[in-house]
Amino acid sequence: MRRRSIIAALFLVASAVQPAVAASCSAYASSLVFGSYFNSTVDVTGTITVTCTSGTAYHIGLNAGNTPGATVNNREMFGGNGGQNTLGYQLFSDAARAINWGDSAGTNWVSGTGNGTAQPYTIYARIPANQFSSPSGSYTDTITASITGSFTTATAQFSVTATDVPGCAIAATDLNFGAYTGALIDANSIITVICPPGTKFSVGLNAGTASGATVTTRSMTGPAGALLGYGLYQDARRTQNWAIPRVWTRRLGMETGT
Repeated sequence: MRRRSIIAALFLVASAVQPAVAASCSAYASSLVFGSYFNSTVDVTGTITVTCTSGTAYHIGLNAGNTPGATVNNREMFGGNGGQNTLGYQLFSDAARAINWGDSAGTNWVSGTGNGTAQPYTIYARIPANQFSSPSGSYTDTITASITGSFTTATAQFSVTATDVPGCAIAATDLNFGAYTGALIDANSIITVICPPGTKFSVGLNAGTASGATVTTRSMTGPAGALLGYGLYQDARRTQNWAIPRVWTRRLGMETGT
């Protein structure tokens, strides 16, 4: 009986002095592929997966990437025709894309607690619209995710890619002739087109919505379906009907037609 007690006591002592499992984490991340960018907003998602020992507190920070001059608030991909251009993008930690994901302690990093299994986190990415100064071509960046805490820092890298495709934005002011008394009335509207540098584009005007109207005999529709004719021209003298697309090449700034 006494021998059994001694063995049991030794077992209890041995169990009490076993070392705790050291805290550790590992991580991997998926690539962010924006695909084609036509100067309109592009939203995509990616995933960072973190595996930490159970009970281990950790933080996930995303750096600014590899493009010179980029910050965690103003990230940029590098490339384009000639390979010396940038295309801005953003990384967020929420689906509303309102909380920037950076690497500052307690402000814009993401925190978690390990449970011994893989824990996925979604990266919400966006390319903002109207980056017309970025020439067409392929763009890329590399982001490093750092998982920090009371353990050796773990890292995971993922690529960010996009292809800027030539695209344009167009807007026009309303055309208001005012009161018509039977006398000739001239009025102007301004069409504004914004395109990437070097992009050739054309602007055509259709026949409108009046019944029977054509691009050479346009009409407005009034009371009881009555029609009032008008013309649209490319030149100030109003001799060149505007129907067949007029062609420009954007060099600097924006081109306008009246």
